[in-house]
Formats: sequence, structure tokens, C-alpha cells
Amino acid sequence: MKCPFCHHEDTQVLDTRASEEGDFIRRRRRCIKCEKRFTTYERIELTMPVIVKKNGSRVDFAAGKLRASLMLALRKRPVSAEAVDATISRIEQKILSLGEREISSGHIGELIMEELRQLDNIAYIRFASVYKNFEDLGAFQDAIKEVGEERDRHA
Repeated sequence: MKCPFCHHEDTQVLDTRASEEGDFIRRRRRCIKCEKRFTTYERIELTMPVIVKKNGSRVDFAAGKLRASLMLALRKRPVSAEAVDATISRIEQKILSLGEREISSGHIGELIMEELRQLDNIAYIRFASVYKNFEDLGAFQDAIKEVGEERDRHA
């Protein structure tokens, strides 16, 4: 690690500690040359796959867009912020676990619908109505019927 003060390339690690959550490591360092101390942080860097949209264009994954989609579907629904955060984490984890460099926006939509179905039926129907682009009232009614049948099976 290069010293940020004198740019000498040799530093000594004085102390190493993991964060409480275990998601990063804090290292206290001392420069061998100028003897100044500084702190570095080591984090895991995971690269999300590129999103391939329906028109074939490619965009970087944006967690903000995922959150915005969920929040729109969950608008005025009794779902806690913690539940939304956990849902986003599960979706991101599923995307990462695929190990792919690219993923279709359609696959992400399916992952979102899968999570929303478990989280809130109304939000699921809201999202599905936009995502599936229902052509007629019958398709919309079928989706509602499907949610009702699933709820009855779990009751």
C-alpha cells in the first residue's frame, strides 16, 4: 500500500479489525519512510452483470432503479422499509449467484415478481400489470385469480 503522504511504497500494518457486520476490514497503517499513520478499508467488490434490455441495448445494473420499481409497486402498502431492503438484497443476491456477465431485463422482472408475490399481493398485481403489459381485462383477471388461489393454498 502506497503512503498517501510521501508516496513511499512500503507501509506496515499496525492493526486489523473487521467491521461489526463483517462486510469490510479496517487496517491501521504506518509508513516506513515518513512514519505517518493512516487507515485503509478493504471491501469485497462484486460486479453486477450488465442488463440487456428488450430492445437489445445494454445498461449497467442500477440498484436505484430496482428500488424505485419496488417502491412504485409498494406505494401506500403496509410494508416496512426493512422488508423492502431485505427484498432488494435477495434479488441482488439471486442476480449475483447466476454468475453471468449479462442478464435480461425480463429475467430481473421475473425475480422482482417472485419476491413481490411473497411480500404483498397488491404490489405484485401492480407490478405484473405493467411488467406483463396485459392486453385485455381477461389477462388481468387471470393474474388476480392466480394470486387468490395461491393465497387460499397457503391459508
